[in-house]
Amino acid sequence: MNHRAAVSRRSLLESLCVWPLLSGLPAFARAAAGASTSPAASPKDVLNVMDFEGLARAALPPAHFGYIATGVDDDRTVAWNHEAFSLLAIRAHRFVDVSRVDTEVQLLGTRWASPVYLSAVASQRAFHPDAESGTARAAASRSALMMLSSASSTALDAVIAARSAPVWYQLYATDDWNVTRAVVDRAQKAGCPAIVFTVDSVGSRNSETLMRAMRVDERQCTQCHINNSHDFVRRSPLYAGLDVSKVKEYSPSAYSWDYLAKLRDLVRVKFLVKGIVTREDAAKCVEHGADGIVVSNHGGRDEETLRSTIESLPEVAAGVRGRVPVLLDGGVRRGTDIFKALALGATAVGVGRPQVWGLAAFGQSGVEAVLDIYNRELRAIMEQAGTPNIAAIQRDRIAVRGSASAFGRE
Repeated sequence: MNHRAAVSRRSLLESLCVWPLLSGLPAFARAAAGASTSPAASPKDVLNVMDFEGLARAALPPAHFGYIATGVDDDRTVAWNHEAFSLLAIRAHRFVDVSRVDTEVQLLGTRWASPVYLSAVASQRAFHPDAESGTARAAASRSALMMLSSASSTALDAVIAARSAPVWYQLYATDDWNVTRAVVDRAQKAGCPAIVFTVDSVGSRNSETLMRAMRVDERQCTQCHINNSHDFVRRSPLYAGLDVSKVKEYSPSAYSWDYLAKLRDLVRVKFLVKGIVTREDAAKCVEHGADGIVVSNHGGRDEETLRSTIESLPEVAAGVRGRVPVLLDGGVRRGTDIFKALALGATAVGVGRPQVWGLAAFGQSGVEAVLDIYNRELRAIMEQAGTPNIAAIQRDRIAVRGSASAFGRE
């Protein structure tokens, strides 16, 4: 099948798949989102990262776009992840020298040019032939941290070669300990400096947006995918050569704190836990040896809690109490969103869907453009707010609107 979807299918997908994502937004935001389908000849023509979404929708077959767009149930958590940032305002200080703005951050012993990193996104060959290698080359050209998914469609060594540096490894710890141990060992031998254990994808999910997209896609999904919920374990090159016949769950429902301790003992490099959204869990993860916490709800893809990651961030930071770095992903669409997350305690901020939108639209240069836009917008708000470096972005730079009490409980 041609990589480009027909116009009629794009229109149908827009009505079936995109509207649930936009329905939770104010009218002006929906109108602006509708404008994002304007054609762009090159990444330089794209004004903001949201505009890449329409370009990706035009470039992809319906089911592939539906896969990256989907949340669960009504997709309200997907929408709220971003909309919740509007509950926060930025307090700008004047008479501050911002003639030189420094966006560098230090994270687990490594200095990065920007706090923006590329979150783990699975199966990137579904979005562009360059797949994870294109994303890795973009990360290299922008000196950005890249987190590679266990469900990568590209082999780990190829991604590291494209990045010209090690990448972080995002781990789905299966219900077969032998498989888990083997993939962790592979990642460590390959030089991955961090293992990011994902715990926010447990149990079943009702992905209605994806199911609607599949109904209007003329292709048979079994041409590309095995028809079960953990087919990536059988297809991803990161599991190649392993006996995965006993794997029933890629993210086991029987996780426990004892399991976390066992996994921590296995990991010799830095160990982060991704998917933490409460103070209590954050504190326990640190007690069990976690070197970092990622505040995440899997982009709203696996749970309909209606609680955004930016709302969860203050209490997670309070539970950590500065002992380890806290990262955040979910709904980050503007440089101002990054600023707000940093002010509430994040050390670094991850982007998932937008990197794939850029990849689908333009390949490597699209991912580079997404990173450039985020960093340009971050620098702009740092200048406007009177914060010449990341350390200056503190909690007192944020004002909470109205009765948004979720940000008051720290």
